[in-house]
This record gives sequence, structure tokens and C-alpha cells, in this order.
Amino acid sequence: MDLKSLQPEKIIVRMPNWVGDLVMATPVLTDLRKHFPKAEMTAMCRGVVGELLEKDKDIDELYHFTKHNESFQRRVQRRNVIEKLHKGDYDLGVLLTNSFSSAWLFWQGNVKVRLGYSCHWRRFLLNAPVHLPKSKSNQHHVVTYKQLLDPLGISVSDTKPRLFLSKEEIDESKELLYQRGYVKGKTLIGMNPGAAYGSAKCWPPERFREAAQKLVEDPDVFVVFFGDDKIAEVVKDICRGLDPRVMNLAGITSLRELASIINDCSVLLTNDSGPMHIASALGTPLVALFGSTDENQTGPYDQGTVINKKAECSPCFKRECPIDFRCMKEISVEEVVHLVKEQLHEKNVSKT
Repeated sequence: MDLKSLQPEKIIVRMPNWVGDLVMATPVLTDLRKHFPKAEMTAMCRGVVGELLEKDKDIDELYHFTKHNESFQRRVQRRNVIEKLHKGDYDLGVLLTNSFSSAWLFWQGNVKVRLGYSCHWRRFLLNAPVHLPKSKSNQHHVVTYKQLLDPLGISVSDTKPRLFLSKEEIDESKELLYQRGYVKGKTLIGMNPGAAYGSAKCWPPERFREAAQKLVEDPDVFVVFFGDDKIAEVVKDICRGLDPRVMNLAGITSLRELASIINDCSVLLTNDSGPMHIASALGTPLVALFGSTDENQTGPYDQGTVINKKAECSPCFKRECPIDFRCMKEISVEEVVHLVKEQLHEKNVSKT
């Protein structure tokens, strides 16, 4: 199918399911908008990750759906999604997910042109299948997402991941920080000790604690910890007994609140995670800790400092370390604190 002459009136883009992947895929929305300025575009997201696109300037509609565990609820949800797709009467569907089920829904929903990578036995569901790039394992995921648009005549651009926040959201996030004791004008350092994929991506909690202790030795520094419900207890243990200038927001913020507070930070110290990509998309300076994963594929895109000791067993891409966790244990607190302070210095210099 030759798609270069296609002029769709209605486009639906199935966005990735994970926070970091969704952020890395946002340049696709920008590139589609530039190429099809008159088309009506819907971003389709599963679960709460779609919150990040609520103020997105490149889409006309945001469609959320929920994944259910109970079989009856799953059947009802599938029927609702298919009905939505039928009613939408979409000329073009872009699948940024590689699952069989996402392609099946587009096929069942009669999306006219179904563009996606031909993997996981779903080629017959796509009338515009694209082979996975041979360079996929050696390039950033942002590039892989962009390459899917090549059949439409959209070349890989220099568009970067981006997120949109309103002034009201930013003001409200500052108010939340003030309620926790933050003093206006002081340095705010964010810390994200979790990672949804698994513990193999996480620097030891006690080292985050020690780094926070060292950083608040400066009386002008405040530290704020982030995390979802799953890591809330870990963060609680990290913060227990520390200086009141160490604030704990784990399990408290929505995704948009998290993004707004990351936007307020002078620097974010983080594992390879969704918040890392949020910071990168918002232009927040960051120090990212890598071990089991590869920063060439999933690192902060085009900005930020990465620490990766390149242990002989990495990248293994495992959820849990089966041996001695050397890739993360080789990263010292002193090195991390030094690089955080270096980022702060560079930020201050750029202001003058």
C-alpha cells in the first residue's frame, strides 16, 4: 500500500502503555500534526498514562480505556473500544504498541489504514505493516517510533519528546511544595528511587538516603522524593529521621502533579524510569542511573547526565538481578552527589 499520497481526515494513534514509552513517543504526534495539519487526531491510551497528554496541543481528542483483570469486564471493555473505533470512522490508525491485541482492536474497529510494526504474529491484521528496523537494538526508542512514519512520507525528524503543562498546574504544584515546608527561591532537588519495570533498574534505597543527607548539608537545598504506591513504603523508610527539608510525596501525586513538580526541580536524580523521561521532556536537568538497561535505547533524549558503570553482565534487561547487582552497586554516593551539584552549578551559570 502506497501511503505517501494519503490525506486522512481522521487519525487515531495508539500510544504506548508505559509512562516513559509514552513520553518517548510524543514526537510522533508532533510530526503527524505537521504533516497533516487539517486532520482530526485522537490519541488512544490505556490507563492513567494518558493523563500526560491532557493538555497536548497536537491532538484534538484524548481517548482513555482501562485494562480489566476480570474476564467479563475485559469483554465489555473490548466491545466498548471497538464501538468507539467504529464510530470514529478513522482513515488512519498508527500503532505505537507492538502487541497483537492492539492491532486486533484496530482491525475489529474497521480503522481503514492500520500502520504498525509487523511483529508478534499480527502482520495479517495490518494493511500497512512495517518491518522492525534492523538497527532497533542500537538506537534510541524515540528514533524507532519515528521510523514507523516513513511509509507516510514523514522522514525521521529532530523533534524531541515534549509535555504541556498549564500555568495553573505549575502554580498548584508550588503550593503543594509550600504546604510541605518548601521555601520559595530555595534549590529543589527531586529524587526518584523507583522504576516500574523492576528492582534491577534501581539504585539501592540506602544510597538515595545517603545522597539526600549529603545534599541537605547545604541549608539552601530541599529534596523531594517521588514514587508510586508500590514504592511508597520504601520511600517512607528512606525519609525516616531525615532533615525536614527532605519531603516525601511518594504515592500522593497524580501523574500531572508529578510532572508539574518535576518541572519545579532544579535537578532530578533518578533511575531509568518514567519520571526520568518526564524530566527530559520538560527540560529539567537530571542525573540518570543506569545498569541493567541501555541508555542508548532508553536514556534521557538529548539532555541529562547518565552514570553507567558498564558492568560485564550489562545490559541484561532483567527485572531482578540474578547475581550480585554489581552494575548499580558500583555507582558511589560521592559520584552521584558530585554530578548533581555539577548540574546545579551549570543551571545557575546558564541563568547569569
